Amino acid sequence: MRGPFRRRTARRAVVAGEASAAAAEATALLDQGEPASSSAAFFDVDNTLMRGASIYHFARGLAARDLFTTRDLAKFAWGQVVFRISGNEQPEHIHAAREAALAFVAGHKVSDLVTLCEDIFDDTMADRIWEGSRRLAQRHLDSQQRVWLVTATPVELANILTRRLGYSGALGTVAESRDGVYTGRLVGELLHGPAKAEAVRALAKREGLDLTRCSAYSDSYNDLPLLKLVGRPHAVNPDSDLRRYAEQEGWPIHEFRRARSAARAMLPTAMLLGGVACGIAAGVALSRRLRES
Repeated sequence: MRGPFRRRTARRAVVAGEASAAAAEATALLDQGEPASSSAAFFDVDNTLMRGASIYHFARGLAARDLFTTRDLAKFAWGQVVFRISGNEQPEHIHAAREAALAFVAGHKVSDLVTLCEDIFDDTMADRIWEGSRRLAQRHLDSQQRVWLVTATPVELANILTRRLGYSGALGTVAESRDGVYTGRLVGELLHGPAKAEAVRALAKREGLDLTRCSAYSDSYNDLPLLKLVGRPHAVNPDSDLRRYAEQEGWPIHEFRRARSAARAMLPTAMLLGGVACGIAAGVALSRRLRES
């Protein structure tokens, strides 16, 4: 059974990557009329470009607007807490957790989520961008290279980050919608791990990029498929596994955290748990707000 499941998971990763690349729109450099380059830089978002998880900050913004309660979070996230604490982080569980979160927005308008994201970014996320990571991205822009975000965050939120920061485009998780309304299903899979590499591979084919000349930046060992896909991988605020791997391979390591926060970041399971729980909380919050409006 494990073999067929792995094949299905790999296929979903390909579908998710291709869907993300198809949904991506290059903006910044094209709008400025700059010539296309055969190289680009790809940045993970959570803990690489931004302190903490973007979906957490989104949920925090919803909480500040009194749009969800602790009871909601406990009710809908408890099952995910159990398997994260037990260490049973199987891919099928991760997929089920994200599907559960998406179910809460089924039947609601994409435009409503986008409006919420726009407001919350300005209020909650803008001051969470790592200045060091911003400088790294700016170097690529100054060299006339496109800068793309590659994240498990919903593509709607990733696109807002792209516009606010002046980057070239975003590859994010694509939630299925019809006529501007969420169906409650993912297109393929969460853009996580191998799916990120598939998205970048599909985008590179479309944009004529030479991946051996491209750069990628991430904090997570889970992003090894992406980092190994490009010719110039970088570890940013890396977790312990990625730090060891980067040191062995001689990859550049960029550390923008204070010592105390860096030590806390060496708990990847806890961070992933927070992302799952807050993603579910955000879905609960949005569903409640839309029901009451």
